[in-house]
Parts: sequence; structure tokens; C-alpha cells
Amino acid sequence: MRAMATTEDRDTADSVGAWRKRTYDRAQERTDELFLSISGVENEPLYTPENVELDYARDLGYPGEYPFTRGVYPSMYRGRLWTMRQFAGFGTAEETNARFRYLLDHGQTGLSTAFDMPTLMGYDSDHPRSLGEVGREGVAVDSLADAETLFRGIPLGEVSTSMTINSPAAILLAYYVCVGEQQGVPRERLRGTAQTTSSRSTSPRRSGSSRPSRPCGSSWT
Repeated sequence: MRAMATTEDRDTADSVGAWRKRTYDRAQERTDELFLSISGVENEPLYTPENVELDYARDLGYPGEYPFTRGVYPSMYRGRLWTMRQFAGFGTAEETNARFRYLLDHGQTGLSTAFDMPTLMGYDSDHPRSLGEVGREGVAVDSLADAETLFRGIPLGEVSTSMTINSPAAILLAYYVCVGEQQGVPRERLRGTAQTTSSRSTSPRRSGSSRPSRPCGSSWT
């Protein structure tokens, strides 16, 4: 018979150990399954304040205040709702720009850029290892000129834009900032993010661009 929760025989000095003895161990009699982390460390069935030495003000704090473990916004997502972005990207920067503008024209409020594998891996489109992968599964971006084309006609101070990228994240983010400056949007008003993902392998750093690119605004140093 499956063990059920009970209110009987409560330990007056209640603790995780008492809970395990009173309730958990009986429920686990029916299985010998081990639950391990990826490092082979056995996970506890329940974690409580007994497992950590925590100073609430120092280690956790309040939303909108240091150390920001409760979030950077004081009202959390009640004051700033979740951003919904459409993931899109394929072919050339011009083709993806057309897709972006189509999405925005049909009610989409945010964009999420899908890059092709060479861009994710830090290779230019004319690199031998890019053969057969350019513009597939995402858009090819090799230079600032590509970034300018990708976001042409899209107000970066109004449209939230995400870029999922690996090793070249700093380069792509710099391109994005430059395009924003060309649009007259100060850096602090840009609504874009660059995020890395462990679901795709990292790679050597981005090689030099095979296409000429213009320098960005004078305020970028």
C-alpha cells in the first residue's frame, strides 16, 4: 500500500531528519532508485533553511536591491511583464529583415534572432567549414554591414530584440549597439539582449570579417 501523508506522531522538535523518518522513508520503501546530480552527488529529497547558512539581508535581500537575487525590478513582473519575442532568422540579412518587418506589421512586439551555424560558431560565410550551412537554421551575419541590413527600418529603441549566440556574442552585441547609435538611440535606451546557450557547442573566436564594415558612431570607444 502506498504511503500517504499523515498528521499523526508529529515530532515536537520538527526537522528535516524527523520528516524523513516520519514520512519520507516509508514512502521510499517501494523504490531503491538513486537520484544523482550530473557530478554523481546524491540529491537530498528536500532542501530547507537547515541546509544553508543564510543571512537574509546579505545573501537574499529584496527585489530591486543588492544583491538582486530576488530580481532587478522592485515590483518583479507585476510592473514589467514578460517579454514575448518571435524567434526567426534564415538566409541572408535582407531576407530575415523582411521577415522581421512582416512579423512586426502583423502584431509581433518583440524579435528573437536565429543565427546560422557558421555565425554561432564564429566563422564567416566564406570560410571552408561554413560550406553547406550558410543561411540554414538561421541568418548569416558576418559584418556590421549585415547587422545594419538585418535591423534596417526597425526602431531598436522601441522593439525588444534578443540574439541567441555563443562565442561571438560580444561581436554581435557590438554590431547591435553600433546600429542603434546610427539610428540615434543611446545605448541605455536599446532594448536588446545577447544571451548564450549551452545547447549549442562553443567554438573558436570569430574570425576577421570577409566584408568591409563601416565604423560605428563616434561615442563608441
